[in-house]
Amino acid sequence: MTYTVQIMASALKALGRLPRADQERIRDRIDALAFAQRPAGVAKMSGTEALYRIRVGDYRVVYQVRDEALLVLVIRVGHRKDVYRQR
Repeated sequence: MTYTVQIMASALKALGRLPRADQERIRDRIDALAFAQRPAGVAKMSGTEALYRIRVGDYRVVYQVRDEALLVLVIRVGHRKDVYRQR
């Protein structure tokens, strides 16, 4: 079953600031979440109930899976040193 993938405006803005080659790699991985919501290498984030992260080189994509709505919501995209910090 295919899920809908939505990217929050803040994550889309952060993605737009990255180098073009990295943007393409990250977009490919985000698009793949529609078919495999919890792919190999995914990690459930501690301290949260429903957040997951995937690695794309030095970057991380933090997202939430809403199975009841068949939705994957991308919350954050960023470098590994920054993405886990609270705003």
